[in-house]
Order: sequence, then structure tokens, then C-alpha cells
Amino acid sequence: MAVMTIETTLTEAPPEADEGGGARQSIALVLLWSQEEPQRVGEVLSLPLARGVVFSIGRAAGLAEDGSLPLLFRRLRPISAEITGPFTAPHVSRQQLRVAMVGEDRIEVELTGRGVMRVRGEETGRATVAVGELIEVVGRFVLLVSRRPLEWPQARAEGASFAFGEADPDGIVGESPAIWRLRARLAFLRRREEHVLVYGPSGVGKELVVRALHRGSRREDQPLIARDAATLPEGLIDAELFGNVANYPSVGAPERRGLVGEADGGTLFLDEIGELSHGLQAHLLRVLDQGEYQRLGEGLTRRTDVRLICATNRDPSVVKHDLLARLIHKVAVPGFEARVEDVVLLARHLARGFAAEDPALARRLLAGGGPRLSARFVLALACHDPRRIRASWRRCCGVRSRRGRARRRRCSTRLRASSRASRRRGRRRRRSRRRQAVDPKELTRAEIVAALERSGGVRELAWRDLGLRSRDQLKRLMKKFGIG
Repeated sequence: MAVMTIETTLTEAPPEADEGGGARQSIALVLLWSQEEPQRVGEVLSLPLARGVVFSIGRAAGLAEDGSLPLLFRRLRPISAEITGPFTAPHVSRQQLRVAMVGEDRIEVELTGRGVMRVRGEETGRATVAVGELIEVVGRFVLLVSRRPLEWPQARAEGASFAFGEADPDGIVGESPAIWRLRARLAFLRRREEHVLVYGPSGVGKELVVRALHRGSRREDQPLIARDAATLPEGLIDAELFGNVANYPSVGAPERRGLVGEADGGTLFLDEIGELSHGLQAHLLRVLDQGEYQRLGEGLTRRTDVRLICATNRDPSVVKHDLLARLIHKVAVPGFEARVEDVVLLARHLARGFAAEDPALARRLLAGGGPRLSARFVLALACHDPRRIRASWRRCCGVRSRRGRARRRRCSTRLRASSRASRRRGRRRRRSRRRQAVDPKELTRAEIVAALERSGGVRELAWRDLGLRSRDQLKRLMKKFGIG
């Protein structure tokens, strides 16, 4: 398939890039899962800001018979937009879905091709879907309703030449706007020397961000000294931070340089700084102001050139106000709720890491060139707390991997829950399959219309509800009675 690439040149990202800004955005549909085209996960269908215009999604690349405009997938980044075209999988209909904007954060979606569509865990033929919700065409693909800035692509960033959907040179995975804002922020701060506070929920990659700040800076050839601040003993914090001379504070005590001395010329990373009391945090102020400190038992004042980076999973306000003032730059690492579209890319990345550690797992999971995920597993990842993704992968890879595909036995409550009406429809369909097929000649026009209304216009559901043998029988009856 011919591929079109659009690229431009980059300007430096402003310091406030991680806060999001007020750029105009449009609704986008992100491919989270595809049965036959798993390599396209992360690609985007962007909807222009045009209410009243109907778009189609499927294998067709040209104008549909009903006048709807086809949406084409793109590998969309702030630095480039590579058009990859429509679906190519044979099991996807030429016009699988019709979509139209009905608000700034909502679209109306209608199933027009073969198969069954689920929205909010329920089978339907037409639904209004909000940003953050999922559209599943069973056995074919899963789309996430998201957003993308209208001005993408606009700039080319330094060091951004890594494969779409893969880890960047810093090990950060993701193609969401939140992750690209984070990358822009890091590119800016690498050229700075001021101290930094990194904050965000547990498990979202704060240590990767810290190492990215060190890498590429003028200090990258010098040591990065890391320590969990919560493990610094209260009575020995000065010795831990600044060191001590031999035989002090007790005979036989070895000489120690301390964390500040070891990090001279490089970076000192104190994780979980919020777990230190304000009194202990105050011990850092003088060395941050003037670069001066003293080892315990030594009268000599020493100097150090160190950049301090602190991290916390709590609100920045837990940091002592005068220490917080010296941590001039703040980097907010977005939680997974702000980048659900990255969860599958991250799962794939982790799977490769696990497979590298276990040859037997690699043979099962990486058959065909890459990790294959079931739709159920992907839906569970998108709806559960993704911070547990590593543990989920371990369990799935250990006991639930079949024929090279990771599966999830249970989905979230939101996905499992369905209305009583939906369960009744399912029971009716199962009963209709068990009972003897009806004679099409006995059906009236009113019965056919009622079945189509109950199924939301989905013929796949309607013919089963009527007890017919196939969809073709329904098609012939609709033609006979002039039902459009």
C-alpha cells in the first residue's frame, strides 16, 4: 500500500509544555486491537470539526454509496503524520461503521457492516459514544474515542526518530498527546541545570523520566546516584547525605563520601522525597543554595556541583515549601487514565521484555513476530487500573496463554455489567437458535420491522431474533416488503 508522510521542522517546547496548554483538539478514534492487523495498534482516525458530516470506517478508501466520507488511519505524531489507509483485513466490511460528531466530546456510531458492535459492554446497532469510551466490533477491532490536537503535525523534535508504537531512546512508551507533551518537556529540561521535582501516581514511570533528564544533559557522563529517601534513617541522615571521616561518630567507622559527594558533577536522585519529614528535608537547603556541605567530624567546608532531582507519588505540597521553591522545575508524569491509548503499546513492550527472560514464553507469545493479545485482554487492560499491568501480564503469561495469544479470564465490572434488557435479548437469541427455524412465509412485515427496531437496525441480530436460518433470508424478506 502506498504510504504518505508529512513532516515539518521543530521549535523548542516551552517549559509549561507538560501542563497541556489550550490547543484546539478534535475527536479521534484510536485503534486498540485488531484481530488481523495487530501491527497497526495505536494508529488514529481523526474526525474533522464538521457537524452534520457522516464518515465511514472500513476497507473502502473512496466515497461510499450513501455519500459518507471514508476515514483513513494515520500514524499521527506532533512531528509527522504517516497515512496508512483504511483497514485491509478481509473480515472487516467495506463500510463497517458510520460515525458523525454530535458534540465536542461525543460521536454517534452506527454498525453498517457484518458482525456485532458493543458499546459500554452491550450489543447495539447505534449508540452515542463519549471521549474515553470503547467501541468493539466483535472479532474484528476495538476503537477508543480520544482526542488529538488539530495542529499536529507541526514540528520535528530532536531524537524522535524511533519506530511508531515502540519505546523511545529513554525507554518511554506511548503515542498519546500526554506522552508527547512529556517528551517535549524533557527535551527542554535536558538543557537546563536547575533542580527538578518529578511527581505522578505510583507505577507510571517516574524513574524513567529521571534517567531521561540525566541522559542527554551535560552531566550524562557523570554518575546518577539514586536513593529512596524514605530509607534514610532519621538519626544518620547527615552521614548518609554528606558522609563522615574515619572513626566518626564511633571508633572503627569507615570514611564515607556521602550521597552528595558521590554525585559531584552528576545527578542525585532522591525518590519518595515526600516521605521525609520537613525537618529532614531542611538538611538539603544549604547544599542546594551554595553547593557547600561538611562531612561529619570534619571542620573543612567542601563544595559540590550536583543537580538534585526529587520524585514523589504524592501532591507536591507535601514537600517543605522552601525546598519546593528550590526545585524550580516541576514535571508531572501523566497517569494512565490520561493515556489509555498507550496501555496496549506498553503491554506489548512488557511482553517482549518478559519473553526475553524466558525462551519458552518467547516461543509461545512471540509466534508470528510479536505478542498477540486477545480482545478480552485488551478491554480489561483499558478498563482496569493499568498500574497493575505488569502483574496482570505475569499472570496471563504464566497460566493463560494459548496458541501464542494472551487472554484475560475476567474483565472489569464496567465491561461485565450489562442491563437486564441486554441479558434478555441474549436469552432470546439463544432460544431462537435452539428452536426450529420458522417458515419465512409466515412472517409479516410488521414482525420484521419490530425485530429490526429491537436490534437497533443490526441485521445480524434481527434474523436470529426472528428465528430465520440466515441473514440472506432476512435480506430477501426486506426486499420483498420494501424495507430499506
